[in-house]
Amino acid sequence: MNTQKLELMTIGGQHLGQIKKELANAVAAGVTPLEVDALADKLIAKAGDTPSFKTVRDYHHATCINVNAAVVHGIPNDRPFKQGDLVTIDVGLVHQSWHLDTSLTVQVPPFDPKVTRFLEAGQEAVREALKQALPGKTIYDVSKAMQHVIEVNGYSVIRDLTGHGIGHSLHEDPHIPCYAESEGKKWVIKPGQALAVEIMYTMGSHRLKLESDGWTLSTADGSLSAMFEETVFITESGQQILTS
Repeated sequence: MNTQKLELMTIGGQHLGQIKKELANAVAAGVTPLEVDALADKLIAKAGDTPSFKTVRDYHHATCINVNAAVVHGIPNDRPFKQGDLVTIDVGLVHQSWHLDTSLTVQVPPFDPKVTRFLEAGQEAVREALKQALPGKTIYDVSKAMQHVIEVNGYSVIRDLTGHGIGHSLHEDPHIPCYAESEGKKWVIKPGQALAVEIMYTMGSHRLKLESDGWTLSTADGSLSAMFEETVFITESGQQILTS
C-alpha cells in the first residue's frame, strides 16, 4: 500500500472537510452561489491547495452549486439563495497532486420537516455505503447499501450518474453507481484505493434533463434533489474517511 499517498490524501482531506463546513455555513438567504464559489477559491488557496474542478476541461469554478431541482454540475451564478432553498455544494481540491472530492446539501432556513427527513436519508445512505467500503467487499455492496436506505424511505436514486475512484485524477475507475448494478460485483475493493462515495437522489423521479447552460443536470419532474459525498481511503485493515 502507498503510505505516502495516504498521508498526503489525509492532509488534503482534512483541508477539504474544513472548507466544506465553512462553505455550508456561508449559505444563507441573499447570498449568491458566486459568493460561495469565491469563498471556496479563497479557502483552497489559503490551505496551499488548488481547485480540483478547474482541472475539468472548460470548467472555470472551484465548486458546482445546485439549487432545488438541480442535481449536479450547477455553474455558480449571481441569483441569491431564497428562504427554503435546498442548496448542494460540490467541491474538490488537489493537494500535492492528489485529488479529494466531497459534497453536501443544506436547507436555507426556515427548515421544512419534510425536507429535513429527506436530507437525513441521504446522510444515512452515505454512512451505510461507507460501511461497505472495505477490502474484499465489492462496489456492488457499496451501491446496494445506499440504494436500500434511499428507497426504503420512499425516494429515488439517480441512475445516470455515479461516484468514482479518485487519485491523481478527479475521476478514475471504478464507477460507483447509486444503485445495485451487477457490473459492480466485478470490482473488488482493495487496499490503496481511494473512492469518492456519493449518493445522488430525488424526492420524485430519477429521470434527468440537461439545462440550457450545457452543464447543469436537473430532475425532469422538478422534484427536489440532494447529494452527499465523502472521499474514503481503503487501508489493509479497513478504511479512513478523509473528508468528513
